[in-house]
Amino acid sequence: MTRTPDRGHSKPIVAGLPVALWLSRLISSRLISAAIVAFALIGTPTLPRAAGASEIPTFAVDPSWPKPLPNNWILGQVGGITVDSAGHIWVIHRPRSLTDDEKGAALTPPRSKCCISAPPVLEFDTDGNLLRAWGGPGEGYEWVGREHGIEVDDRGFVWIGGNAENDNAILKFTLDGKFVSQIGKIAPTGGSNDTSQLGKPAETAIDKDANEIYVADGYGNHRVIVFDATTGAYKRHWGAYGNRPNDEKQAAYDPKAPVSQQFGNPVHCVKIANDGLVYVCDRINDRIQVFKKDGSFVKEWFYEKNTLGNGAVWDLAIWPDPNQTYLLSADGENNEIRVLRRDDGTVVGSFGRNGRNAGQFHWVHAIAVDAKGNVYTAEVDTGKRVQKFKLTNPDALR
Repeated sequence: MTRTPDRGHSKPIVAGLPVALWLSRLISSRLISAAIVAFALIGTPTLPRAAGASEIPTFAVDPSWPKPLPNNWILGQVGGITVDSAGHIWVIHRPRSLTDDEKGAALTPPRSKCCISAPPVLEFDTDGNLLRAWGGPGEGYEWVGREHGIEVDDRGFVWIGGNAENDNAILKFTLDGKFVSQIGKIAPTGGSNDTSQLGKPAETAIDKDANEIYVADGYGNHRVIVFDATTGAYKRHWGAYGNRPNDEKQAAYDPKAPVSQQFGNPVHCVKIANDGLVYVCDRINDRIQVFKKDGSFVKEWFYEKNTLGNGAVWDLAIWPDPNQTYLLSADGENNEIRVLRRDDGTVVGSFGRNGRNAGQFHWVHAIAVDAKGNVYTAEVDTGKRVQKFKLTNPDALR
């Protein structure tokens, strides 16, 4: 060690540097080197998630679901799909939508070896095994003309609707297909302010705490209507923005025009979140409207506003994490599923595209999700199938 000439006081140096500075740089360089090594070993550090935050869910198609149907059965257009409290998947399809080449074995004389229509209502387990099947015309009730929408409540009742001419009722059955009751009649509708008759209802949702059934009503009317789920007694109804609906002829959807003050046809879905918010699919108008249970308007979100044709918002499923952080939105015109943040409607992910391969869609019509985050989709038109998408990041359920 040497010393510099004395200039009032002296400081030790090492190789021309003061010792304190040399020690500081040595320690710093070793810390930086250690950090570089650690970074190389573990990659980009992960910041802690905020309390209550949830990963954005991602999915992979399960091409083996469901398992082949027995009895030479085949599905037609799938009018609805839902998951019950046991995690079973319920499907309603349209036997009358099958073409002669699809139902060749049912013709007289048979045209081909395959196939025969499956009964309209089918129940599957999460592995794709068929558990039971029933439905169609029966004694004591009138079956719908074109099957649309299915819901299974926690009390063990199955609700179905239809959207053919005069399908202005919802029917209630036991899990085994025994007819229980109905709301409305298979008869002409009384319009969007009739409190006893429906108008081609598209979908239902159950508020189990209040024992009420909400109806997206639908292909004929322009409203949401609520009934007592046991007695069928009328409770309330509303149109877009919580206003009284009307049945005046509406102009064709134009993305450049002022937003419609009425729901279009169809009002295609209704869903109820645990916090009491009610979500409604206004399909043709490319929007979701959000309400309180009393019909008070809260907010609305638009998606792919330039979408014409059959619209961009076909169905919704509520994500099953504790906060119900996301909505999954099926878009049958653009053939994709969007993942939306439920608090503000922001699109945070998507999957699917138009096509007929596994994982693709042609008119994805309805969507459901189970408690494990698996997503089930149903297709109409030439799609005529159901698909399962497995959750690939379980942390999205936290």
